Amino acid sequence: MKEVLNLSVAKLKRIIELKTQIERLQSQLASFASDSTPTAAKAPGKKQHTMSAAGRRKISLAAKARWAKVRAAKAKSPTTAKAPGKKKRTMSAAARKKISQAATARWAKVRAAKAK
Repeated sequence: MKEVLNLSVAKLKRIIELKTQIERLQSQLASFASDSTPTAAKAPGKKQHTMSAAGRRKISLAAKARWAKVRAAKAKSPTTAKAPGKKKRTMSAAARKKISQAATARWAKVRAAKAK
């Protein structure tokens, strides 16, 4: 108590200002803390809306019909249809053997040059 009597008027006013500021900030902090709790939790008693089985079936059938239409259009387009009668070219066994022998000879030449 003697310490308070030794303080100047200006210092006492400053202490009072700081105390009121601290109290105001503490009340703001308490209001923020109390506000955040109810909003985080869901309101009790509200039931989520669920779709009926018939509704899900209608949506499923509509989606399947849309995709069937897309696939049908894709099959009809001339860019994806293959030309009949044209076969994919294949290499004969003799041609494959000839290429293999040429590659083997090339690699043998490389190894011989490396060994020198």
